[in-house]
Amino acid sequence: MTTTAVAPLTTEDAELLVATARRVAEDAGVTISVTVLDAGGHPLAFRRDDRAVLISGETSTRKAYTALQLNAPTADLVDAVQPGGLFHTLPTALDRPLLFIAGGVPVRRDGRLIGAVGVGGGAPEQDHGFATAAVEALA
Repeated sequence: MTTTAVAPLTTEDAELLVATARRVAEDAGVTISVTVLDAGGHPLAFRRDDRAVLISGETSTRKAYTALQLNAPTADLVDAVQPGGLFHTLPTALDRPLLFIAGGVPVRRDGRLIGAVGVGGGAPEQDHGFATAAVEALA
């Protein structure tokens, strides 16, 4: 059996993700917080603007954590937590509660999960767009 190593998410990668999300958000006139987690859920980069809503920092972290734990964009998971959805009864007794609001996006390299980025501060659809733009810049 041959295993191919995949380069982990680096600090430089994380800084690019934060800078890209910030630039795209600023171009849209939105102040955001951004969190980047590595594959183990450890913070690699974080940015909170003092003009952003204070809770946006925790929101960006929880969005990134949710995208990482479930290996899916949080925008794709919103319906799953509604009554009758796949994750309606998902326990939240994890290290950090999950947050099913658009703005968390997994980061993959060579098809493998290497981390996640979360954005908070704008409308959920905006946050999703900012996070997606950041991940696309890393590709």
